[in-house]
Amino acid sequence: MESIALPPPFPLTALIGQASLCEALLLVAVDPSIGGVLICGPRGTAKSTAARSLADLLPASAEAPEATSVHFVTLPLGASEARLIGTLDIDEALRGGGVKFSPGLLARAHHGVLYVDEVNLLADALVDVVLDVAASGVNIVERDGVSHRHAARFTLIGTMNPEEGELRPQLLDRFGLMVALENCFDPQVRQQIVKTRLDFDLDPVAFHARHASAQQQLRQRILDARAALASVEIGDDVHDAVSTLCIAAQVDGMRADLIMLRAARALAALEASATVTRTHVERVAEAVLRHRRHAPPSEANPSRDAGGAGGTAHDAHGAGDAGQAPEAANTSAQEAPDWGYLPPEPVGTTRVKDVVPLSAKKR
Repeated sequence: MESIALPPPFPLTALIGQASLCEALLLVAVDPSIGGVLICGPRGTAKSTAARSLADLLPASAEAPEATSVHFVTLPLGASEARLIGTLDIDEALRGGGVKFSPGLLARAHHGVLYVDEVNLLADALVDVVLDVAASGVNIVERDGVSHRHAARFTLIGTMNPEEGELRPQLLDRFGLMVALENCFDPQVRQQIVKTRLDFDLDPVAFHARHASAQQQLRQRILDARAALASVEIGDDVHDAVSTLCIAAQVDGMRADLIMLRAARALAALEASATVTRTHVERVAEAVLRHRRHAPPSEANPSRDAGGAGGTAHDAHGAGDAGQAPEAANTSAQEAPDWGYLPPEPVGTTRVKDVVPLSAKKR
């Protein structure tokens, strides 16, 4: 059967109105150890388009320099764990033929992009596997005492529509960066986006060719940034800025600090800066903290900071009655009844004659 050539994807350099998304994608392209990007937004906000655009932009790996583009692997919602991580042929190993490994989607995504659409609807067990491999860069398959491992270094991009459900906080924290997209209500920007898209749909090849120079320049920036990443210096003042931001956001653990430093370093490398500055930190901070930030105590429970005023009925009774006159306390109790309280009920009683203690009788 004759294969049909697919049209080129939409160029990332032609994407309009998504500056924060483009920057986040470039950061994980420079340093995949950041942990990938989670793109959250409503339908039709270019989430899938941006993911495919990044795959087209990434430079070929050193292991396969002849490749014209990297792999773009999509993880479907109904995928099994075996299809994701690969399988081992135990019968072949028992016959002495060695371990026969059938690669899965993680192996195919090596040096490419693993795209998980609607990641919030994916089984938690599969999300765990993807995030573990994305963080370590190694996929380990074990079966009946036989194991096989292979490199799986890829750029992870997940998308979700908040209207379709949330991702568990434990999994949400494992994504390095998060970008929240919103609908555009600027008529000028909307018209520009629509015109650009129509132009691309009419002739994708010609449209892609017009942006080839800009794409190549951006691709070279990524290559240069990757080469310079290890030499970018991080001073104590930058560590102070990162710690201050993470403490103020009341994040759990140290993952946010590490990712913020990695993202700031990748941004500095992209801009050919020899050192990371506070400005770099401030530019990446929101993408790092957006899905990790906890509300401060004053916002989470304002009644406690106000000494019990305006709190629940239980707090008002406990904190307010101690300093009130009995009449005021009774008034408060009437205004805020104790829900669930049951009045005393009369029960049968029997008069008991006076009992003389045993010790008294002995005397």
